[in-house]
Amino acid sequence: MSEAVSETTAVEESLQTFIETLRDSATYQQFVDANEQLEADEETKSLLEAYQEKQQKLQADEFDSSIMSELQELQSEVSNNDTIQQHRAAQEELVALLEETNDVISEQIRQEFAQSLGGGCC
Repeated sequence: MSEAVSETTAVEESLQTFIETLRDSATYQQFVDANEQLEADEETKSLLEAYQEKQQKLQADEFDSSIMSELQELQSEVSNNDTIQQHRAAQEELVALLEETNDVISEQIRQEFAQSLGGGCC
């Protein structure tokens, strides 16, 4: 086996171990649980859909104070919804963990590991 293939295999094994460790973490599990709760809560999903629809309508049309008022009411409901708040908190914790992981990897390889270069393929 060549050195490059051996190195690739070692990196893939380390990556698999990292993925398994991440999946087993309490932070990831909390996010999965919060996501499942959100998906199972039809009332909350309807609230989020209504909020997103009002946002899009406000952006697509000229300013309409009645739509803005409805959007503010929905925003208040979204902000006070426990399922949504738990999901947001779990998501924020997962993002923080991933950012921390990125920082450690970047430090170890001495360059930015996960950076946005912007744009797409074209």
